[in-house]
Amino acid sequence: MQDKQLHYCVMGNPIAHSRSPAIHARFAALTGEPVHYERMLVPIEGFAQAVREFAARGGKGCNVTVPFKLEAADCADEKSERVLLAGAANTLVLHADGRISADNTDGLGLVADITRNARVPLQGRDVLLIGAGGAAAGVLGPLLREKPRRIVIANRTVQKAQHLVDTHAVIALDTGTQLEASPLLEIAGDFDIVINGSASSLAGAASPVPARVLRNGALAYDMMYGPAAQGFLDWAAQHGAIARDGLGMLVEQAAESFSIWRGVRPPAAQVLNELRAEIDAAQGARPSGKA
Repeated sequence: MQDKQLHYCVMGNPIAHSRSPAIHARFAALTGEPVHYERMLVPIEGFAQAVREFAARGGKGCNVTVPFKLEAADCADEKSERVLLAGAANTLVLHADGRISADNTDGLGLVADITRNARVPLQGRDVLLIGAGGAAAGVLGPLLREKPRRIVIANRTVQKAQHLVDTHAVIALDTGTQLEASPLLEIAGDFDIVINGSASSLAGAASPVPARVLRNGALAYDMMYGPAAQGFLDWAAQHGAIARDGLGMLVEQAAESFSIWRGVRPPAAQVLNELRAEIDAAQGARPSGKA
């Protein structure tokens, strides 16, 4: 890493599909920051070593995707409140003295996409969060900070959902949000916002929950994007909901990472619009789930 550019990367396995390099390259071009950003395919058992080697070569920071977010939190010397709550990190800052700081920008990205891009307020709303794994854990804290009236976490294994309720109970009390766990097929009531943070999209399933959870005019949001989200988006649209995929979350969480690293907030909305137009053109203008 001999040039004057500052080097960053995204680490994962698999990683070839990642749009992060294109997003960060656009951020760099629009802000004038000397950022070079690359993909790094990391062996399943080699994450900590990969981080050390990247830092030794002058790397300044990295994003982390599946399956390494838990390990990213473990390897950090300093952890944000979001990391402590989620138990996972997606953003690492590699300091010159060898220290590693960890943050989790996934929830910030989700909230920004819902409230700014989709223009749907969370305050005072009823929210259903499907899933209780790392994706759900990463976004629950920032969702609570928006002060919704109620959040129900629904999961096949209700004990995992209850664990998230327990670890976020103090924030829920502070924000006045009713936070509860529910078995996936026994969800009570309907909701203004339904967020799919489960692995059902990866399995090609339309929806892991019945349509009765959708309040009239509800926002149905899948944290995945592209073909993986299409089944859920089609299901939502068929039942009269506003369907939105996670592309905006991807761009907004990247913008938060960029801001942490560079102290500059890139124009995320512009980059999202450009990326959405590019994807729609590649799909022959097939609707891609935007609200």
